[in-house]
Amino acid sequence: MSNNKISNLWKKEDWLAVWIGFIVIAVACIAVLTGSFDFSAAKFGTWHWWENVEEKKSLAAQFNGDFWIKLLRTFLVTGVLFGIGIKLQGEKIKKFIPAYIVLFIICILVRMISAEYTLKMYLEWAFWALLIGLLISNTVGTPEWLRPAIRTEFYIKTGLVIMGFSVLFSNIAKFGLYGLGIAWIVTPIVIIFMWWLGTKVLKIDNKPLVITLASATSVCGTSAAIATGAAAKAKKEDLSLAISISIIFTILMMVFEPMIIRWAGMNQLMGGALIGGTVDSTGAVVLAGEALGEEAAQVASMVKMIQNILIGFIAFFVAIFFATKVDKTGDAKVGASEIWTRFPKFIIGFFVASLVASFIVKPLAGGDTVQTINGVLDQYKNWAFVLAFTSIGLDTNFKSLFKQMQGGKVLWLYIIGQLFNIALTLFAVWILLSGVLFEVPNLDMFK
Repeated sequence: MSNNKISNLWKKEDWLAVWIGFIVIAVACIAVLTGSFDFSAAKFGTWHWWENVEEKKSLAAQFNGDFWIKLLRTFLVTGVLFGIGIKLQGEKIKKFIPAYIVLFIICILVRMISAEYTLKMYLEWAFWALLIGLLISNTVGTPEWLRPAIRTEFYIKTGLVIMGFSVLFSNIAKFGLYGLGIAWIVTPIVIIFMWWLGTKVLKIDNKPLVITLASATSVCGTSAAIATGAAAKAKKEDLSLAISISIIFTILMMVFEPMIIRWAGMNQLMGGALIGGTVDSTGAVVLAGEALGEEAAQVASMVKMIQNILIGFIAFFVAIFFATKVDKTGDAKVGASEIWTRFPKFIIGFFVASLVASFIVKPLAGGDTVQTINGVLDQYKNWAFVLAFTSIGLDTNFKSLFKQMQGGKVLWLYIIGQLFNIALTLFAVWILLSGVLFEVPNLDMFK
């Protein structure tokens, strides 16, 4: 291996996201397995403006000594690791530190607002992170001194590596044919349909945007958009647009899809599977499933987790497709090196984390231990995602977003694609879970 390739392992953003993710996972595993120290990150519990309203604490009651310790730990862990990553990429750490402090304070505000009882019932923290960032960037403007900390892809790539530990391959065995049919067969068909619709029918010139939006629609919103966008070499503006559209419609679907399912008289098993296969965000899937009932929430989250496993595979095939077909010039042959260069390396970290959790930690320590470790990792993942979503908002201007809409074509691409996704998922759910062709699975499998 050449010196240049070796140096890429600690100088390129993708690889640094992998190492940071691995460090967080390793420390969390050691903390839980040994029980010798606390590594948990800060989390706002559900609070209400008035103390003890429906057994919810007031906001002030949460600011106790333990919370401040966890908040300081969260800031130091994320700040030091990302700061080292910034330094290794050749950027000035002196500019990053003050900018990161302010960005982290904004993220504290985001997480605090999103934990309020009433707001939490309808909207996720991702919405508030994007909204607050957008308000700042489109009113007073994002100051230049803050930009060294606005590293959307770095934060979310790291979050995805950490997220990989929660994606267990054993979930496929639990739901078997049902999960694969709903999550793995429908998803690639929707991507292919939206690619055809966007490039051939709507004639959208920006092909990286088309594939990024198609992946966000069919898999899991932001996570898939980041992975696919990296493979297709999408611009930051393309990513911002795809994620913004996905979040807006995720909110609408999270609220109205359970209502429509209940109105249609669909049972919790089928309704939960439909939600899991069509609502983009994992958090929104759980909330929408819980609106139907506990069983629906279990099924919805299971389908979404199985669907999440596809993130890496889709990014891999998009990298090959764009390198060999879309971006190919003339008769030049595209070798493995070009595909490797284009492939988002953090996906390797995602898969390795998943494999370690599925085939090493779980068999040796048990499912309960893995769940406890993920309880710690979830908050670090969420903080990384909040940093990313807030950065998206701070780096996005409404005028540029409207220009990218191409006269509404991009919006139509999402709407038509999502309707096709819902129809095809509903068809798959009916075939597999209605009991007409296959035996209805026992929900005890999820326990």
